[in-house]
Amino acid sequence: MQTEPTKSLVGEEYEVEVGPVAHGGHCVARTETGRVLFVRHTLPGERVIARITEGEETSRFLRADAVEVLEPSKDRVPAPCPFSGPGKCGGCDWQHVKPGAQRRLKGEVIAEQLRRLAGLTPEEAGWDGTVAPAEGDKVPAGQVPAWRTRVQYAIDAEGHAGLRKHRSHEVQPIDHCLIAAPGVSELGIEKREWPQIASVDAIAASGSADRQVVLTPKPGGRLPIVELDKPVSVMRVGEKDQRVHRVHGRPFVRERADGRTYRVGEGGFWQVHPQAADTLVKAVMQGLMPRKGDMALDLYCGVGLFAGALAERVGDKGAVLGIESSKRAVEDARHNLQDLDRVRIEQGKVEDVLPRTRIDSADIIVLDPPRAGAGRNTVRHLAGLGARRIAYVACDPAALARDLKYFAEEGYHPATLRAFDLFPVTHHVECVAILKRVG
Repeated sequence: MQTEPTKSLVGEEYEVEVGPVAHGGHCVARTETGRVLFVRHTLPGERVIARITEGEETSRFLRADAVEVLEPSKDRVPAPCPFSGPGKCGGCDWQHVKPGAQRRLKGEVIAEQLRRLAGLTPEEAGWDGTVAPAEGDKVPAGQVPAWRTRVQYAIDAEGHAGLRKHRSHEVQPIDHCLIAAPGVSELGIEKREWPQIASVDAIAASGSADRQVVLTPKPGGRLPIVELDKPVSVMRVGEKDQRVHRVHGRPFVRERADGRTYRVGEGGFWQVHPQAADTLVKAVMQGLMPRKGDMALDLYCGVGLFAGALAERVGDKGAVLGIESSKRAVEDARHNLQDLDRVRIEQGKVEDVLPRTRIDSADIIVLDPPRAGAGRNTVRHLAGLGARRIAYVACDPAALARDLKYFAEEGYHPATLRAFDLFPVTHHVECVAILKRVG
């Protein structure tokens, strides 16, 4: 017996009063019949016409865009980017929101995740409830900071560079991205055509004049001769092995943080905001308060940012172990920290490598896990090492809150929590929690 297909509600419109902000760059609203809508391009307290973009009659919730604002919030401004809005580029969530209000919204999301997933009030988490802007990012309403030092451009069927629409593979062609850092914009990627190319990753190091593009050809596509407006090294993603290969120029860019230079190879991970690395190192070191002779762990260490900062502070009699899953990042970390013989970098997943080291104690620990968080088993292992302080760097407040609950089960509670707006105009936010054992 065949079941009838459920009816799609895409394109249906509802007049709704918008409720609180939710994690993910949208706000919650309900229809007159009680259906839950996650609505983008709106603000709490507004009355809007919401057009459904995803969902069926049987869906637990529906996604929607605010296509008409009937009663605007006092925090609303005209979006400065012409490519922002319903059905357009999905890169920014809050182009239509005053800068201070964006940070308040992010603070509300953090507070809600802490309460719902960790059972903590802001006070219990050691947080004052504020989200601090990065240095230089305070701009007037109606303007946005140009902060993004790494931009992935998607290429449409005609070879034009653009950015993907929200939750879509469809490309929104653009002629300029307002949040792209000057070093990215000056390459002129949007000006030229990219036949046979699927995507162009543009990287503009903030610690040097290094510029790099990473090209991903379409299946069977040939690499074009790359002539951009500024000197740039070129990499390509191999069709068969999906690894990054050098075409010409340096296979890395040089970044600076905490007085050290870091090599970041093959489009590898580095904080995207030019102030982020120094901001996070400062917050972590202030929270951990390393001592001479400490045994320190840097987990998910990337190219060695926190390991380098720790090694400088624990001195010759101290020791630092970094663990990172990316083989290329480990090569970079070992290169970056080769002058510090008290540092050892191991390659592999934290949950696999840490038990193999047979380390049974540590004085201080920093972990900067991926968006999914560290997880219960890793948290339990870390708690068993008896560190006097643990610094948890989080790019996702939900993962942070889940892991804080696991830490609490093992006797560690946040002494302080700080939040930083290192992704302006988007819903993303960075947090640093300093944990101490209670009792």
